[in-house]
Amino acid sequence: MDRLRFRVYFLHPRFWALWLGLGLLWLLAQLPFVGIVSLGRGLGGLMYHLAAKRRAIVARNLQLCLPELSTAAREHLLRENFASMGITLFEMAISWWWPVKRLSTLGTVEGLEHLKQAQAEGQGVILMALHFTTLEMGGALLAIQHGMYGMYRAHKNPLFDYVQRRGREQRLVGTVERDDVRGMLKILRAGGAIWYAPDQDYGAKQSLFAPLFGVSAATVTATSKFARLGRARVVPFTQQRLADGSGYRVVIHPPLADFPGESPQADCLRINQWVETVIRQCPEQYLWAHRRFKTRPPGEPKLYRKRR
Repeated sequence: MDRLRFRVYFLHPRFWALWLGLGLLWLLAQLPFVGIVSLGRGLGGLMYHLAAKRRAIVARNLQLCLPELSTAAREHLLRENFASMGITLFEMAISWWWPVKRLSTLGTVEGLEHLKQAQAEGQGVILMALHFTTLEMGGALLAIQHGMYGMYRAHKNPLFDYVQRRGREQRLVGTVERDDVRGMLKILRAGGAIWYAPDQDYGAKQSLFAPLFGVSAATVTATSKFARLGRARVVPFTQQRLADGSGYRVVIHPPLADFPGESPQADCLRINQWVETVIRQCPEQYLWAHRRFKTRPPGEPKLYRKRR
């Protein structure tokens, strides 16, 4: 099925509520940026009170990863994290629907020389990102400066999937299904750049356990496999929502040297060390609502309460 093709089926009454929500979101996204951020923070405050299960996951992750913080400091960080998640909804709309000229005013991109050098040498690049709440904005701001592909997982709702993919592909060269390994390697070997985030728990099958904030975390080995098979460089990039409300700072970091390394285990450890370093720089904007430590090594107890 062509997900970029509008289908008459999308006019079915079952989608009317979603159409209404998307229309309202589009209207709110036309506001000045400072107003959008304020709305997002308000939404995040509401989410903090209503999303008890997500709040428990965030609180548990902060307890596991930042035990040195006081209870009061973790509570403040938790509330700021929900504020950031609220802003994310509007950032998503901005990244899809703002014209390039307006979007470009929101951020700077540093380190483009690393991508230009790889491009000049015909070298493929794995743009290694993390699941910060600002991820959509970081990808959009980078994509209008340098052509790249994005990894993609289809949404269960076909209308939202259509809108999401259409919005993203306005910025990207194209998208690659997350399970399309052959397609990804083809792009890398042709010298293309692919936006890829390896910092979530995808289960034990494709992972090795490596410490993250001192906790064993199932860490995907795909980063080093793709780099080796695609003959590609791994170039980390980060983005941060600026505290003064002026926009975003996107940074392309130097390629990881000697990567892949001596073993997949060493590569997983290296990636997690980088992940930890970057998160510590801006913990309030990371996506702590993901159950990062859901998969446990054999014999270890579960770290999250069972869902009811």
